[in-house]
Amino acid sequence: MKHLRQLMLLSLAFLPAGCASSPPTETPAIGIPTPGGWTAPGGVDDGAPSNDPGWWKTFGDGGLDTAIEECLRNNHDLRIAAVRVDRAEALAISSGADRLPALRLQADGAKSQRNFIGFPIPGTNGIPRNRFSNYGAALNLSWEIDIWGRLRSAKAASLADQEAALADLHGARLSLVGQTCKAWFAALEATRQEELAAATVENYQASEKQVRERYERGLRPPLDLRLARANLATSEDNLESTKIRKDGALRQLEILLGRYPAAALEASTTLPQIPGEVPAGLPSELLSRRPDMLSLERRLAGQRARLRQAKVSLLPRISLSSSTGTSTNELRDIVNQDFSVWSLAANLLQPIFQGGRLLAGIDLADSNLREALETYAKGALRAFAEVETTLALENFLARREAALSRAVEQSQSARDLAEDRYARGLDGIITLLSAQRDAFRSESQLLQVQRLRLDARVDLHLALGGGFSPPRPEGPTVDTNERP
Repeated sequence: MKHLRQLMLLSLAFLPAGCASSPPTETPAIGIPTPGGWTAPGGVDDGAPSNDPGWWKTFGDGGLDTAIEECLRNNHDLRIAAVRVDRAEALAISSGADRLPALRLQADGAKSQRNFIGFPIPGTNGIPRNRFSNYGAALNLSWEIDIWGRLRSAKAASLADQEAALADLHGARLSLVGQTCKAWFAALEATRQEELAAATVENYQASEKQVRERYERGLRPPLDLRLARANLATSEDNLESTKIRKDGALRQLEILLGRYPAAALEASTTLPQIPGEVPAGLPSELLSRRPDMLSLERRLAGQRARLRQAKVSLLPRISLSSSTGTSTNELRDIVNQDFSVWSLAANLLQPIFQGGRLLAGIDLADSNLREALETYAKGALRAFAEVETTLALENFLARREAALSRAVEQSQSARDLAEDRYARGLDGIITLLSAQRDAFRSESQLLQVQRLRLDARVDLHLALGGGFSPPRPEGPTVDTNERP
């Protein structure tokens, strides 16, 4: 036991030098200059973006808040992402175990008999035999001294993968909230479009009745009646189309909420107003606020650690082993210290020739690192593009909504005037039908643009990170870039 304690104390002395946390977070260069501000117009405040993860509450829609809470409880995609975090944590623990001494308890017992054939012994009858018994108990300890940091790098890579999986979980949650917001707004718009289409059918039914009555009195030609009926049939077809869109929107929303897709969800008929402007911050700060970019950076750091691990695999490995216990011919003496045995050994293993496997491993790790770097640069460009595009889109859609609001006001007035003039016989059926179609089309387009503005605001929150705050390291990190 004395020798085992000595080895354990020796291993504990080496452990602080071999300890390492995950690789430090850094922002890799992507090869293009980053502007000091966003180039897209839109008048968005350049203050610091909000760190509130409940950004969807700014829409002031209680139904949306309830839907998102239900979604976060029941959605299967989010549960899958959480399982992946657990798996990455288990892999990190498993990888870190290689850096610690392994302690095993061993017990064995054996009985054997030998026959001495061809060696007669005077005074004995038959074949001489010898029976032998052996019992033992031992405590074995083995440990690889991580002098070059091979195991430390493997542990750092596993921790980086775990942090990437956690960032993916935050990203999945953010994406899921965005999808739920858009699905909710789509259901609201579809419900409102159905109401508008139903009101249009009623309006066309009244017009068809008016034309039919005037036709029956001989005041209007058959063409007017045919056109009025065709317009009514077209509006009825459009009503069914809006019902199809509403049905699909409700089922999609129910899937996100973890419900059976029965299209039974009751949706409101009022789209929320666009909240105030969202601070966009600076382009230079964007990458640190997005969970998807943190995930890419952590995977890049993990590949760096794996490259270091592959390089030091060329160096010799040193391991220590120790065993202490008892060995006796009698089971009752297995705990008797008079029969104690022990061993202490050191081993050095230097790879010499393995058919190029180790060098190929370095090349593989290097190619994985270069791929991760290019993936990060690609993701950074995509992140900048999402913010720039959404900022510009908000500006364009705001102008579209203002123009369509004026169009709705004018087209409704034109429709009322056309209906009055047709009733007095001052205008023909073509003018009336055109005014009615224009009024319906402008109202429908206004609803669509209002929903698109809400979607664009959701996209802006997602592009800016959705209030995500990157985790701070709890302890000192070891920059293994400076070590072989």
